[in-house]
Amino acid sequence: MAETITMPKLGFDMQEGTLVRWVRTEGESISKGDVLAEIETDKATVEVESSASGTLRKLLVDQGAIVPIGAPIAIVGNKDEKIDLPSPGQAAPAVPEPTAAATAAPSAPGGTAEPTGPAMPGAESGRASPLARRMAREASINLGQVQGTGPGGRIVRNDIEAVLAGGAKPTAAAPAARLAPAAIVSRDDPMVPLSKLRQAIARRMTESKATVPHFYVTHEYRMDSLLDLREQANAVMQGGEKLSVNDFVIKAAAMSLLEFPNLNSAFQGDQVLRRGAINIGVAVAIEGGLLTVVCKNADQKSVRQIAAEMKEMAARARNGKVHPGDIEGSTFTISNLGMFDVDNFTAIINPPEAAILAVGSARQVAVVEKGEVRAGWRMKATLAVDHRVSDGAEAAAFMQALGKYLETPMSMFL
Repeated sequence: MAETITMPKLGFDMQEGTLVRWVRTEGESISKGDVLAEIETDKATVEVESSASGTLRKLLVDQGAIVPIGAPIAIVGNKDEKIDLPSPGQAAPAVPEPTAAATAAPSAPGGTAEPTGPAMPGAESGRASPLARRMAREASINLGQVQGTGPGGRIVRNDIEAVLAGGAKPTAAAPAARLAPAAIVSRDDPMVPLSKLRQAIARRMTESKATVPHFYVTHEYRMDSLLDLREQANAVMQGGEKLSVNDFVIKAAAMSLLEFPNLNSAFQGDQVLRRGAINIGVAVAIEGGLLTVVCKNADQKSVRQIAAEMKEMAARARNGKVHPGDIEGSTFTISNLGMFDVDNFTAIINPPEAAILAVGSARQVAVVEKGEVRAGWRMKATLAVDHRVSDGAEAAAFMQALGKYLETPMSMFL
């Protein structure tokens, strides 16, 4: 029996997505789980898998179309069976994605800007990676004038970055910039359009700070034992596997949430929805903003499993190839800036969650123990909590529980 594939909902606030590329063609055999299409949301380009096996009988929307969530996009069925196409009333119409208007490019030395044109959907199809297409749209670069260096001449991220840096020549001739003395620096005030991802971040963070009453609790943790254990584990692991401090933090936070389920919840008017699963979202820095990838059921996984999953999901996020499951369903978020030598910071709650943990760097500092000064490793973390859901005493107790696992890391393995 034929099955209709619909535009998936990738995130609680997603309303529509752009179908940037069909990976399969009509008439092809396809299995459940095969990548069917690439869809761009406000946050990422996502590979959408087929939910059925059979023959791809009909593609219902064109590449470049903006499609509401739940709208039919394809039909999979038996090769010879009769299929019923959805009527126009079954789904909101898909409309072509609006092309970004050309904007002034940064001035070259001497004040002459290299001309660029609006992105051309016809030039994008099939000859550019999803990430390159998105970068080109955001910078109003005409892909028809970019020389691809990827396989088969495909345009990839490096090609767009080279154009933005002025280090690549488009295939069509462009006027040469006038030379100017090196001492002359452009003092223009360019207007830089926000990417869809940055717009989504701006919208959601403004909503969070305006509607969620945040309060913060900071705690400092002894990290000597954890860092020693991590070093020992990494010394014996093979095949490029490595455990990061953040992998331990994810596990410790998940274990602590078992004791404090109220912080693994969402405020909903006159009630609080306590989540059964503990799904830890981790903010990953990508081109143009942040994307949260989700470690599902983190309390039930080993630190090694967490490390492997996080490495794979972070790589897909940075390459613009996330899977739907990578970014769905977080119940608690961790934002870690430790790799940037940040001592301490506060993070904004990721709605509809009730809390977020901001983690700083593990630093070797002078500490006083039993009246003596010695060197020790310390790390600060700050929990931001929705005051409608919880209060300071519970947040402080959670931070103490987190310390039980971070400061005695073997407790996470028992």
